[in-house]
Amino acid sequence: MSTDAQADARRPATLQLLKPGRLPYDEGLALQEKLIQDRIDERITDTLVLLEHPPVITLGRSGAETDIVAAPAALEQNGVTVHRIGRGGEATYHGPGQLVGYPIIHLYERARDIRRFVFKLEEVFVRLLSEEYGIAATRDDEHRGVWVENEKVTAVGIAIRNRVTMHGFAFNVNTDLSHFSWIIPCGIRDRGQTSLAKLLGHELDSGVVEGLVERYFREVFGYSVVSGSTTSGSASSAESDSGTSAN
Repeated sequence: MSTDAQADARRPATLQLLKPGRLPYDEGLALQEKLIQDRIDERITDTLVLLEHPPVITLGRSGAETDIVAAPAALEQNGVTVHRIGRGGEATYHGPGQLVGYPIIHLYERARDIRRFVFKLEEVFVRLLSEEYGIAATRDDEHRGVWVENEKVTAVGIAIRNRVTMHGFAFNVNTDLSHFSWIIPCGIRDRGQTSLAKLLGHELDSGVVEGLVERYFREVFGYSVVSGSTTSGSASSAESDSGTSAN
């Protein structure tokens, strides 16, 4: 066991798990806003939200309108909304069949710094894909996220407020990959997107995959206890993000 893993093992902690199902993006963002303020104020423990969004495009701090290549009429016809948000990075897509995770975590208690935190998020999927499905997934020093050869299977983009993380990861499980043609994903023109279903040649039980993500997340970050799996109450907005972000 590495020194970092040993350090985490000495600090067992409770992780609150929330599974609100499919939420419109603005409702998911409002939920994050409430949870991050509750975590800053120490009203809740570290929390992982696992959910799915209807079709949506988000633009991070480095994103531009030109990262959206689909015509507005085409997006409207497909029920796609567009949101500019405070995470790092450019444009990304969320939609049915994609497991989105929002870790609301005190950074320095679980990872000490942002680079270590992003490394651990990627490690969740590198290990899961290798150990459960025999897929050789890797990191890329130039582009964050988890890759299988030249295609991204998990996107990572976070923001930090008062040492607490928000936003997180998007894992393509049964995602309709054609929807990524609406954007230049993360500003990268010369690489593709993939999904677990594409890699295995069949669709997956989303509940099973969700359970695996939960387990590997707990193992990598050193949580020994999970509390609850219900949604939080109605969310309220909070102050704007500050601090560092990664993508």
